[in-house]
Amino acid sequence: MTVNTKKILVSQPKPASGKSPYYDLAEKYGIEVVFRPFIKVEGLAAKEFRQQKINIADFTAVIMTSRTAIDNYFRLCEETRFSVPDTMKYFCTTEQIANYLQKYIVYRKRKIFRALTGHVEDLVPLINKHPKEKYLLPASDVHQTNMAVLEATKADITTATMYRTISNDFGPDEAFDYDMLIFFSPSGIESLLKNFPDFKQGDIKIGCLGESAQKAVIDAGLRLDIAAPTPAAQSMPAAIDLYLAAQKKRK
Repeated sequence: MTVNTKKILVSQPKPASGKSPYYDLAEKYGIEVVFRPFIKVEGLAAKEFRQQKINIADFTAVIMTSRTAIDNYFRLCEETRFSVPDTMKYFCTTEQIANYLQKYIVYRKRKIFRALTGHVEDLVPLINKHPKEKYLLPASDVHQTNMAVLEATKADITTATMYRTISNDFGPDEAFDYDMLIFFSPSGIESLLKNFPDFKQGDIKIGCLGESAQKAVIDAGLRLDIAAPTPAAQSMPAAIDLYLAAQKKRK
């Protein structure tokens, strides 16, 4: 039995490996999944980064909120010729982000700390256990990390802009015939409205990962249909799976 949802846009780059839980959903429900980012990320050049007067070598711990943050942190470390010491500590908002560190370092539990829910406030108890560290928070030029929450730790935390987000505009002949849109940041919502200023949601379902993206949907006057993480669905594919299963059951 098919479901009402036929075509989903996932606002992320297409997986290089050809494997993704989104493809599993496509097979399970007989739907089409299209990977099409609404935004593009550009890393700051080392020269631009140095204008912030931040010395990466001054920090003993890093707060990682995304894979993009990890990629650009290690890229700038290399470009500024800073060799990351084995003693560096990493505080990550999700298990997936923590695991992604293995791309750059040998994973050692004694120096990698992670929250379980994806919420930055869940890092507070972990940070409070290490009050003497000097923390660096890699971020975009429009970072949405709740600094008020982190400031409550009274830890020494410095935000460093390491990359910027720009709109990945749709071409005039590019079809926009999706039944569901999946977003991962407020920038994606901004790009949607920039590309389609007269956008009417209607029956189009919108799903978001993370509180900041979810808030952006509501602030834009749109309807949020699917949210993650939740106790029942820690990831966006899991949340979509629950939604489609319920939709199928109702038919």
